Amino acid sequence: MDTSAALVQCYRVPQRESQLEKLVDTSELIELEKRYGANNYHPLDVVIDRASGAWMYDIEGRKYLDFLSAYSALNQGHCHPAILRAMYEQAQKVTLTSRAFRNDQLPLLYKDLHELTGFDMALPMNSGTEAVETALKAARKWGHCVKKIPANQAEIIVCKNNFHGRTLSVIGFSSDEQYRRGFGPFSAGFKQIPFGDAEALRSAITPNTCAFLVEPIQGEAGVIIPPEGYLQEAAAICKREDVLFVVDEIQSGLGRTGKLFAYMHEDIVPDVVIVGKALAGGYYPVSAVLASREILGVFEPGDHGSTFGGNPLACAVARAALRVLVDEKLSERSAELGTYALNRLQQMKGPDLVEVRGRGLWIGIELNSPARPYCQTLQERGVLCKETHGTVIRLAPPLVIDRTDLEWGLEQIESVIGEG
Repeated sequence: MDTSAALVQCYRVPQRESQLEKLVDTSELIELEKRYGANNYHPLDVVIDRASGAWMYDIEGRKYLDFLSAYSALNQGHCHPAILRAMYEQAQKVTLTSRAFRNDQLPLLYKDLHELTGFDMALPMNSGTEAVETALKAARKWGHCVKKIPANQAEIIVCKNNFHGRTLSVIGFSSDEQYRRGFGPFSAGFKQIPFGDAEALRSAITPNTCAFLVEPIQGEAGVIIPPEGYLQEAAAICKREDVLFVVDEIQSGLGRTGKLFAYMHEDIVPDVVIVGKALAGGYYPVSAVLASREILGVFEPGDHGSTFGGNPLACAVARAALRVLVDEKLSERSAELGTYALNRLQQMKGPDLVEVRGRGLWIGIELNSPARPYCQTLQERGVLCKETHGTVIRLAPPLVIDRTDLEWGLEQIESVIGEG
């Protein structure tokens, strides 16, 4: 059997089984999840069993337009065939070596990342949160080794309403009380300032400050865009004060906002960039920290690591995901379709509507009342999106979405928000 035939079979067998072996229905599956799973999410009650491009299908055969993209992990769409091909071919060769040995895909991913982004070096991990932790460790060690901050005195400045993940150190500097409640004590060495306030950053810096960690656009907070020029001014302050300017592009990066990275809207180059989610196109957890040789060069063997970070399967998948991003001009597509979608939604009128804001195909609809009932109504109409921070609907369709499909989804949103 040749590779293409094997790929077809790889696609079809699970779908055939899902049709023949309907042993449980939607309500039974939801009950099983509630009974045996930890209660750490509040999903909409739809059970997906297959997807393609911008569309998902539940186990009853109903069709839904994906307007969330797994929080921007699916910029290339569901089950992109080019990424599937790379995953299938690599999975037949070798999937994991650990970093105890070298593999033939990791250096090629390093080269691809360098050529695409311009950064000297990369350090691959798995989840976005792991990449954030990696960046924090790099910043602290740089602060000690290069800036000569006394041992255990390094400070990192973060923004209020940030979201950088769920580990203990990360939630320790969150301003969301629910993320912190019951999980203390937390790590020291972090200082919060308001997002979008360059003067607050300037005032917060001390001789022991090693880094400023910021999302160029705050996604979890509700697609909050800072004032124009803020990132440029923040970068200049950090450069002047010898502080690393670290941007978390896990959700905003890789085409989501209409450019490769959101920081590019202000024509700056950060010291450190954190990427994840769409780096693997939804097939595998892959993340990375990008920086100069001076910064990532502070690591020595044994300082940091990950059994799965940089594994050959992950690297092959990430390389394919990056090729799709470039070959299909997804950043440009996001800019074009995002401008259309934002302009259209900003004309919307509704009794509960406060504001529509966004950049590229990343849009937040802020309401006067809880957003979840609106998301449930949209689900009934065949559009899947999700609330964030209670009163905001976050929209992030796959960047491969067809314009006709996008228009149909926007029609449903206009109808639901307009109905109030």
